[in-house]
Amino acid sequence: MACRGANSDEGAAKAHFVFVPLMHHGHLIPAVDAALQLAAHGALASIVVTPSYTARLRPAVESSGLPVRLVELPLDLASTDDVDRIPPDQEAAYLLAASRLRAPLEHHLRAHAPPVTCVVSDICHPWTTGLAASLGVPRLSFLGMSACCLLCLQTEHHAAAIRNAYAAIDPYWHLIPEEPVEVKMPTAAPGFLRLPACKKLAYEKLAYAVERACVEVDGVILNTFLELEPETVMSCMEVRNVNVWAVGPVSLFHYHQNAAALAARGNAPTIDADEYLRWLDDKESSSVIYVSFGSSAVHAAPKQVMEIGLGLEASEHPFIWVVSSENAGQDQEIRRFLEELEARVSGRGLLIRGWSPQQLILSHASVGGIVTHCGWNSMMEAVAAGLPMVTWPHLALQFVNEALAVRSMETGVSIGVEWSKEEGVEVAVVERGVVEEAVRSIMGGGDEAAERRRRATALATKVREVSQEGGSSFINLRRLVKRYQAVTSHDA
Repeated sequence: MACRGANSDEGAAKAHFVFVPLMHHGHLIPAVDAALQLAAHGALASIVVTPSYTARLRPAVESSGLPVRLVELPLDLASTDDVDRIPPDQEAAYLLAASRLRAPLEHHLRAHAPPVTCVVSDICHPWTTGLAASLGVPRLSFLGMSACCLLCLQTEHHAAAIRNAYAAIDPYWHLIPEEPVEVKMPTAAPGFLRLPACKKLAYEKLAYAVERACVEVDGVILNTFLELEPETVMSCMEVRNVNVWAVGPVSLFHYHQNAAALAARGNAPTIDADEYLRWLDDKESSSVIYVSFGSSAVHAAPKQVMEIGLGLEASEHPFIWVVSSENAGQDQEIRRFLEELEARVSGRGLLIRGWSPQQLILSHASVGGIVTHCGWNSMMEAVAAGLPMVTWPHLALQFVNEALAVRSMETGVSIGVEWSKEEGVEVAVVERGVVEEAVRSIMGGGDEAAERRRRATALATKVREVSQEGGSSFINLRRLVKRYQAVTSHDA
């Protein structure tokens, strides 16, 4: 075990938040951002990681100059501690195996100053309930999701206690209270892990543990902001009678940093930061569409990869496309297709195989829109950058996020995908013509596109306001730090 990063024993009276994030980048990076935000507001923070993630996170942690440290604990499964390399059929087993971290983590926290005042864990680490109880401190969940998604989960978790009555309810529709917006959700309630493809013992055990831990949580930190979902945030607080701290977008912490720091956020980029910037600098303002599906891209069918590429080519707009290194490297047909596509769109299209410095790219003036899988943290980065979106959800609560972008924020255009609730049925491939049309609708002219861009710009302005002194996220961060400052076991 090793402890790395800023080492601070100062002021036992300071709040000390211990973050236990899920190691998937979509969960890990915003958790690190939230820890840095809390440290910037006067707290101390520790982040629990496995060794393969230490080097990836160290640049962001050390360059911050804040009292944040990395607590390194080994956790191997399938000969790796890198979740990105865990075979899909072993992911549930890996998440359950994470409970092995409890004993060494508790020993470390008891042996090292400063004392813990609050444990902040990912929803997929229900074992932290026992850890916090043993340490005699509160436990918060940090959820990289919208308040609407949280409300859906809270409703499902509540229904878990009355499964027989809930069985009569159609689990594929939810009413989101703000609009109300009717959202088609491909989840088998109760619980977001109860998907048809997850009907395995490991997932059933994990789903039950997660549902129970969600009920027992002392509070929730959300990567959203109050002005975006005001009624829903209040509803989340009322459903479970817990505090909900809306402190997002947490990625704003990095906006003042230089290009090298932004490029290194989360992992080493596959292309040098200067090369990205040179390519972007040659493009006109708001002319480039950025296309990324996060970890969902790993499982894309070869036919779908080709249709995306051909649709982007036909759109005639400059584009940056993040292609899964697995798709690009293992399938000969795909590899040949991508090489030929690159030759045809040379200068207009940039393909990234592997890790992409998304925030660096989205913050550049030449980028004018994003095609996204509707992961909430990616959407929050797009909102902060003032970008309209083509929404292409892949699973579960991403469909709720799509509804928020298209029907509430009105900055999104849906690609029109629907997820099949039938196990073993493939999702219909989105044809190149649909991809082309969606890109043109976001990037083209016309009153509708101009109004969408205006709304996206207005949201970005609001985001800057909430993060500054006197803004709602700024105030919530301050209140959160003060609430858990010098909490004793008796206080907890």
